[in-house]
Amino acid sequence: MLAQRLPSLLPPLSPAELLDVSMIASVAGTLQGGALTSRRPFRAPHHSASMAAMVGGGMRARPGEVSLAHNGVLFLDELPEFQPAVLDSLRQPLETGEAVIARANHRIAYPARFQLVAAMNPCRCGRAGEPGHTCRRGPRCASEYQARLSGPFLDRIDLHLDVPAVAAIDLVRPGPAEPSAKVAARVAEARRLQRERYLALGRADLFTNAEASGPILEAIAAPDEAGTALLADAARLMRLSARGYHRVLRVARTLADLAGAESVGRTHLAEALAYRAAADRAAAAA
Repeated sequence: MLAQRLPSLLPPLSPAELLDVSMIASVAGTLQGGALTSRRPFRAPHHSASMAAMVGGGMRARPGEVSLAHNGVLFLDELPEFQPAVLDSLRQPLETGEAVIARANHRIAYPARFQLVAAMNPCRCGRAGEPGHTCRRGPRCASEYQARLSGPFLDRIDLHLDVPAVAAIDLVRPGPAEPSAKVAARVAEARRLQRERYLALGRADLFTNAEASGPILEAIAAPDEAGTALLADAARLMRLSARGYHRVLRVARTLADLAGAESVGRTHLAEALAYRAAADRAAAAA
């Protein structure tokens, strides 16, 4: 349910983005009656999806789910139930923002810049870590289930959150909640700040922090002195890869934008590192 709400928190498609989404849908044969919408795509394939269905392929090399989710959200529910090879095929699109389909007679590259959202149970029985529950298979139930996800694939996921089960009393007496419109306004403002920043740097081709890399990322996300010390310690203790290091910087820069901060501080880096450390805690518990 949370994943389905995400497109409504994102800004509407710009004319250029709308054109890209429409062209991909037209090639895939999913554009019904020529109708266009400014709502961002939301794709949620079943875990039985093949590699060709996910990244594209077939006789006519049609775009797959990663391209149909371009400029939108790709939601993978029951993540470990997907075939490991299918999940690992997402590594290149997540890194480059495009899906390249190579066949004997032709080679096609479809755009595939999407937000990946995934959900999974902690183990096959779904009750690992639940108070008062003891699995008959012991810790192996969780470790074997989570081992279906490769390390390089997980390294490309920036935010890892442990979401506990919702109790019945929480449904009867729901707590205070922030309206979606208020969240969407905050996201739109952060996107505006990012766009203005890249225009000022002469990079009209960049729109969001997710697209920044190399020297420009290190320039816009350079932390203060306290943040630098924290990042150095975390990189050593958490054994961050080069990819993980830059992804932490992107998340911290975005957190600072959401808070309206000019520079990346220690608090922003601490939160970004906490999201990545959640994956390590889950692996250690397994």
